[in-house]
Amino acid sequence: MVDSNREAELRRAVEALYFGYRSFTSLPDQILAEYDLGRAHHRILYFVQREPGISVGSLVAVLDVSKQALNRPIRELEALGFVTIRSDPHDGRIRRLSTSAAGAALESRLTGAQLDLLESVFADVDSHAERGWRDVMARLAGDG
Repeated sequence: MVDSNREAELRRAVEALYFGYRSFTSLPDQILAEYDLGRAHHRILYFVQREPGISVGSLVAVLDVSKQALNRPIRELEALGFVTIRSDPHDGRIRRLSTSAAGAALESRLTGAQLDLLESVFADVDSHAERGWRDVMARLAGDG
């Protein structure tokens, strides 16, 4: 149960997270809309770019979604020429994903907008604030 003495403060934290996330996703959402894509497509591009050749199964685990949830956006990215899908040379049942040059460029544009925003925000706060933010985000993600 939430301590009633902290409820207002916690509600402000919820709002800060909501409005911060809205700002964090605003420009990428506009870019994605140019291609009729959404945030799921960005997440896929981001992690495939970070780990070229990632298997669909590994991507499912990283994103903590079902294969069914990834199937449509992966196919859309493939149809648009942003992602390539290849069978694993050692196990044909495993599908490996990579970004094409166009997919890498789109991912760079999307994530670049977020990196610029974070760099700007972190430049305005001291290292303790940045470290605190990272700690909070890690805890929210279940990593801390």
